[in-house]
Amino acid sequence: MPSSDFCFAGHAAPGFERVQRVFESNFVDRGEKGAACTIFHRGVKVVDLSGGYQCVKSRTPWNDQTLTLSFSVTKGMAAAAMAVAHSQGLFEFDEAVATYWPEFAANGKSEITVRQLLSHQAGVITVDRPLNADILADHDQLASVIAKQKPQWAPGTRHGYHTLTLGWFQNELIRRTDPQGRSLGTFFQDEIATQLDIEFYIGLPPQIDEDRVSTIKGFHRAAMLGHLHELPPLMVLAGIWPWSLVSKSVGILPVNDPAEIGSAPYRNVEIPAANGFGQARAIAKVYDVLARGGKELGIKASTWRELSAPAQSPERGDRDAILTLDTKYSLGFSRPSRGFQFGVDDTAFGCPGAGGSFGLADPTAEIGFAYLTNQMGFRIFDDPRERAVREACYQCVAEMRSKRMAA
Repeated sequence: MPSSDFCFAGHAAPGFERVQRVFESNFVDRGEKGAACTIFHRGVKVVDLSGGYQCVKSRTPWNDQTLTLSFSVTKGMAAAAMAVAHSQGLFEFDEAVATYWPEFAANGKSEITVRQLLSHQAGVITVDRPLNADILADHDQLASVIAKQKPQWAPGTRHGYHTLTLGWFQNELIRRTDPQGRSLGTFFQDEIATQLDIEFYIGLPPQIDEDRVSTIKGFHRAAMLGHLHELPPLMVLAGIWPWSLVSKSVGILPVNDPAEIGSAPYRNVEIPAANGFGQARAIAKVYDVLARGGKELGIKASTWRELSAPAQSPERGDRDAILTLDTKYSLGFSRPSRGFQFGVDDTAFGCPGAGGSFGLADPTAEIGFAYLTNQMGFRIFDDPRERAVREACYQCVAEMRSKRMAA
């Protein structure tokens, strides 16, 4: 499809023109169909772009009001909420989760700390009974179910991606410690989205016009077998075996296409690890604020030092029990690792999302970055479209730094 078939909107500030060129080339060279990208540098929005279609079938252009499902990019927004809650003194990272939520201690979880839980080290990657939208909408019932879960490994000894469960455990921790008893989605709206005047929702509110929501082009899980060159082969092959850790982690909800998480009946309930709907400019703004210390959100210096500190590996090293490659995690965020490099150093933090979306904060480079797409690719991270734009961003920042130093 030639580039003339796509509409583009937005701007790139002087010095960031390369980002706009690469973004637009994604639609010609890398199969992009609908996307948005926003970048903040030193607290200034320097890139705010959208292109293609929010719905390819109807050829509805991606516009300034478009919201899109961000998959696990949502984890970063949930982690930001946990950072705000920590700064408010609602919990301590090195305290046991059971201190705040006594029922969580069941089945050998009494000593799991908040830090271990947020770092994907708790081993509570699955749920031993079927879940549906009705259970997810009932926070009390869901809490009762997940509190009983048994860790799949000795907590703290290894880590593995808590694909869906992490957000539900975060949600209950917020509900137990927040004086108002708010859910994580409500807490995020009140303490982050409203404060920053951004539009991002954990679970789509029913009053939102669905015509604003982009249509995600997904794929059946079986299609992953044809993309072993893009995915960790051991993860995909393990997923065929229903008793594997991979299957236990990803098979919690009865969906065969990951895009179904953004459709009825799941779009209106809170899945804080996976079903955030919003705009790239919202995600980038959150990361921009966090990259610069988080003062606009009331982030205390002690919390920010924790956010930007290098991630600590579990006892058995960085091999991810679910993704089967080297990863690092800290306080709900993904961190730079041998398996996934991003940012200029190990102070960076963010979260990728299934299909090619990504958001990050880079305190050293003073960057808040977000790329959202509705045309799902198969890579867990480093999708060629997103990576090309991210690399162009860093090239522009490096060139600007060189010019300042030479002046």
